[in-house]
Amino acid sequence: METERKRIMRFAENNRISHRQLFRQIILVFPAPFLLCLFKNGEMLGVNAMAGTILAAVLLSFYVIWLIRLAPAYGELSRMTGNITVRFIGLSFLLYVILSAAFLADLLAKVIPQSLISGISGKWLSLLAVAACSLGTHRGMQRRGRIAEISGGIFLAGILLLMILSAGQGKAEYFLETVEGTGSRFSGKWMIRDVYAFLCVFSGVGLLPFGLEKVEKQGSARKPVILAFLTVCGIVLGMQVLLPAVFGKNRLLAETYPVLPLLDGADLPGNVLARFDVIWMGFLVFGLLFSLGSLFHYGNQIAEKTKLGSGRYWIPAAGWILSFYEKNGAGIETYYGWYLAYIFVPLLLVIQIFLSVENKGRWKKKALSVSLFFFVSLMGTGCAAVEPEKRMYPLALGAGVSEEGFVLKYAMPDMNVTTGQEKPEEDPVSVLTLAGENFQEIEEVYNRSQEKFLDLGHLQVVILDESMMTEENRKVFLEYLKQEEHVGEDVYMFRTGMLGEVFRWKGAEESSVGEYLQGIQENRTTGQQKKGVTLREVYHQFYQDGTLPWIPSVWVNGDLLEVDYGNRE
Repeated sequence: METERKRIMRFAENNRISHRQLFRQIILVFPAPFLLCLFKNGEMLGVNAMAGTILAAVLLSFYVIWLIRLAPAYGELSRMTGNITVRFIGLSFLLYVILSAAFLADLLAKVIPQSLISGISGKWLSLLAVAACSLGTHRGMQRRGRIAEISGGIFLAGILLLMILSAGQGKAEYFLETVEGTGSRFSGKWMIRDVYAFLCVFSGVGLLPFGLEKVEKQGSARKPVILAFLTVCGIVLGMQVLLPAVFGKNRLLAETYPVLPLLDGADLPGNVLARFDVIWMGFLVFGLLFSLGSLFHYGNQIAEKTKLGSGRYWIPAAGWILSFYEKNGAGIETYYGWYLAYIFVPLLLVIQIFLSVENKGRWKKKALSVSLFFFVSLMGTGCAAVEPEKRMYPLALGAGVSEEGFVLKYAMPDMNVTTGQEKPEEDPVSVLTLAGENFQEIEEVYNRSQEKFLDLGHLQVVILDESMMTEENRKVFLEYLKQEEHVGEDVYMFRTGMLGEVFRWKGAEESSVGEYLQGIQENRTTGQQKKGVTLREVYHQFYQDGTLPWIPSVWVNGDLLEVDYGNRE
């Protein structure tokens, strides 16, 4: 123990990090942006992409060895070349840092309002993220190493647990339809394209030599670095199998960030937490924030090493401003990929070949960052800091047709019953019915007439009236649910010809329809559980051919609520 303490103190004094800290920094930097952006609208999936990932992992391993040998050249950059060359190299790397920061800021501005916190402008959220990540960029590498050492293992475990829990939802036929679909046959040409695409997204590894001089025994650092990148490639490869198996080809083609709906269904067994997707999203956001902070840290180092002054303030400011760039409807997200493929990666190789030729002749910050991680993970109730007692939690949502257009029914248990404080004359099951021309208007009616925030994060079942089963009505309703980011895809779907009676029904123990139907699905021993239809399955077939799968029907028979599962029982 004493020896380990002395070793840590030596790192602190010399501003150096261990191999383990280096490994965990890499693990924190790359996976989150990759998981969110690599698979946009079905990209980077199929046989060629999987083969490309494996080949890219091999090439990266050799590339890392070369970079480690180049580290001394990076450290002595100003001494090896003239001032003009130094500044050109510095500006080339800084342009990459700024554009990458703009890309991540734009990504944060999009995904946080969509999946974590609503009610706050994405621009302001990205500004807060940039400001928080820019703090301490001028500090030493050792502090970042401490942060990574504490949170890196937790982050990796969280990502792996997400994949394990989601694997049980996969279906072989969904995966095969992606693999066997048009354009998914193995092709050397397309595999090479995918290899280059992966090398482009991994191009941030080109900044690694700027940090290697702060690593203990940098000459032997290749093992943890290669292991880290192989781990990241393994995660990507796992997602290339998992996403098609869970969603199917057509669903993936329609999803901008397919990992987000994957989070919705990755719950712990037994429904331990109603909104476990918030925890997964917290991990991803923390990874994005660490990536952004790493860019600012290296950007400041590059500016100082290449005699361009301090980049402590102007680099984050430039990145945030550029995140709003838009031309002809295309923003930084569109242009960033083109920049990596046609400018930065070729230029990076030229610079590194040039350098290769030349080469031949404190705890408060740690506590703040860890606190930020847990804050992001726990704050995301999705409703902009609305207290729990000021929300309404429907357990069942019913949809039907009305004279105005559509009707929605929200059913939730009365909290007085739950606490044993109900009055005999009170109805233990509360049902709110609202009608409007469309579902957006119904939400507006709710906001005008109800004091509590509508939180659909605890929704257990969705019940469709038979009138909603027409092609047009089901399309409109599913599009509405898709926009409701708090609705998990693991909710169960039912249909009925007596929507009003079902929602007025009360069980012998005064249970609500949502609790009762979910109990039928899950409160059985293995082998007795009913094979219900989830919202995710409905989405899959809807994106496949515009139809719905067979949905269990429910009706009231006297004092009983009966369910017909058909041949799925």
